[in-house]
Amino acid sequence: MNPLESSPPIRLLLCDDHAVVRAGLRALLASTDGIEVVGEAGSGEEALALAARVRPDVVLMDLQLGGGMDGVTATRRLTSAPASAPTPGGAEGSGTPGPRVLVLTMFDTDADITRAIEAGATGYLLKAERPEELFAAIRDAAAGRTALSAPVADRVLAQMRSPRPVLSERERDILRHLALGLGNREIARALFISETTVKTHLGRIYGKLGVDTRAAAVAVAGERRLLLP
Repeated sequence: MNPLESSPPIRLLLCDDHAVVRAGLRALLASTDGIEVVGEAGSGEEALALAARVRPDVVLMDLQLGGGMDGVTATRRLTSAPASAPTPGGAEGSGTPGPRVLVLTMFDTDADITRAIEAGATGYLLKAERPEELFAAIRDAAAGRTALSAPVADRVLAQMRSPRPVLSERERDILRHLALGLGNREIARALFISETTVKTHLGRIYGKLGVDTRAAAVAVAGERRLLLP
């Protein structure tokens, strides 16, 4: 007997802000046994509300969700439910744990991966994966096993093997001002340096942290406690 036929299907909630993507995923998942799409959400807020009602085993979560709550915040909220012994097929019970979250995204920067995993994501998959890899990752996530795309796994290992980024005192000063929401000109005035010097330091900071935006630099620096005295 096929083991998938003898156990309840995995209850899956889709969260992506593009309706066409959700429709494509739903059609794709309909072609495999053992996985049942029980809901669709176009935002982080909608995913939280739906998850509370339909009790999915796994949420397939995009990171970029347009305005409102992003995928990382939604992941943290979904996985912060009180833990208890999981029940087959997501059956309700006292203290039923939150769902597993499997990130499905186009973005594979170190900052995105780190933020998603630290938020509680069980897996991190890229949208370029083959359907078979997606199906396998959903089953792994439902079973509590880590599921990572090969490029993501390589980046995670590289991060683990590399030393903690070392920022100069000037770079820390610039990051602290970035965290306050100041622009390059304001930072230059506050630190009595030129805007060109600020831009040069920002390039070095981005390279050390593996990011490419100001917001990501501040987020990663905060997560790695690089701004502490």
